[in-house]
Amino acid sequence: MREHWQDTFVYSVVYLIVVFGTQFYMNSRKRLELRPYLAFWSGILALFSIIGSIRTVPELVYNLQKYGFEFSLCDSSYVQQGACTAVWTALFTLSKVLELGDTIFIVLRKQPLIFLHWYHHITVMIYCWFSYPQGIGPGRWYMVMNFVVHSFMYTYYCLRALQYMFPRWVNMFITSLQLIQMIVGIYVNIASYQVLNEGRACAQNYNNIQLAIMMYFSYFVLFAHFFYSTYIAKKPVDKTKKH
Repeated sequence: MREHWQDTFVYSVVYLIVVFGTQFYMNSRKRLELRPYLAFWSGILALFSIIGSIRTVPELVYNLQKYGFEFSLCDSSYVQQGACTAVWTALFTLSKVLELGDTIFIVLRKQPLIFLHWYHHITVMIYCWFSYPQGIGPGRWYMVMNFVVHSFMYTYYCLRALQYMFPRWVNMFITSLQLIQMIVGIYVNIASYQVLNEGRACAQNYNNIQLAIMMYFSYFVLFAHFFYSTYIAKKPVDKTKKH
């Protein structure tokens, strides 16, 4: 990734061509159900995220308890040593390419493809591959939060594909987790910026902080708009009402 992180731009272009090309191709064709395949795909990613959480959350908690918040922000040992977090950090970064496959199910099943979805996938992949070789300290927070949120999200997708029905609050809970992730991401960057500004050592740099804050803020705005338009502005359907 140190030598080829720029390849993510090629992956992004190919991804967009395949996604929107497939969407155009499906315009005049019947939607595909693909429920068993979607359940399997989401189940694999859910299992991956759950194991990733189990392998990385304890490291973050340990460092917070023993060394404090600033250490957890500015120490990059999680990337450089230890078979546990070092391996899972690499797997986490690589998985951002694999997650592009989510969108294929959306376009083949002719579901709405919102800007948030493909924008999020592309920018996360590029940023992760760009940041991984730098061994940034806040990456510990980004990875752990993403693993935990994706554990819930992909488990939900898997069960929905198996036609399990969930109450409305479950959807709201998952989107709320995503919003909290963005808020914490912004805070972590502001905190690391303050450490650098005060002249203390920190495995982070101003350029990366700027990119991360722009990315997290854009996600927060898009997820907040999604939350508002889906759960607040749009009234739930009254299933007891007869038409």
